[in-house]
Amino acid sequence: MKVSILGALLTQFAILSLMAFGGANAVVPEIQRQAVGVHHWMTDKDFAALFAIAQASPGPNFLIATLVGWKAAGLAGALTATAAMCAPSCLLTYWLVKAWDRYRETRWRNAIAAGVAPVTVGLIASSALVLVRAADHGWKLGIITAATAAVSYFTKYNPLWCLAIAGGLGAVGLLS
Repeated sequence: MKVSILGALLTQFAILSLMAFGGANAVVPEIQRQAVGVHHWMTDKDFAALFAIAQASPGPNFLIATLVGWKAAGLAGALTATAAMCAPSCLLTYWLVKAWDRYRETRWRNAIAAGVAPVTVGLIASSALVLVRAADHGWKLGIITAATAAVSYFTKYNPLWCLAIAGGLGAVGLLS
């Protein structure tokens, strides 16, 4: 059984690695769909918690793959998911950088560069929507999410203040 889980982790993260324009956050909706909806390795709440841990941890944004692999199959799953998330995109990037530099003056290169940016923004925006759905299980939590987004977008305040306030509200039992 564990071999099939490792195979699923390897296949899914290798494919997602090649789609992760803008980093692993761009493919969070598909990671969540596979981990929660298809393979049932965890719940939405577990996934949201793992995503929060991955984002709070120093290091690259692909740590969500490592944590999903860990939850699905322990250390072997973590290692498999991490390698599958990194290796294909690293190899492709190495090859593409050589070609990209060689064709820097061509029209098709400029067209591809212009087209990739909106796709990346769309993928990351869909990631935000998936995480909001997974984390907000009530109107109070929805207000916290909306307020944090507004503070982050419209002010120069550090979003960690929102985290501290929400943590305080949760600690005194106002968000349960």
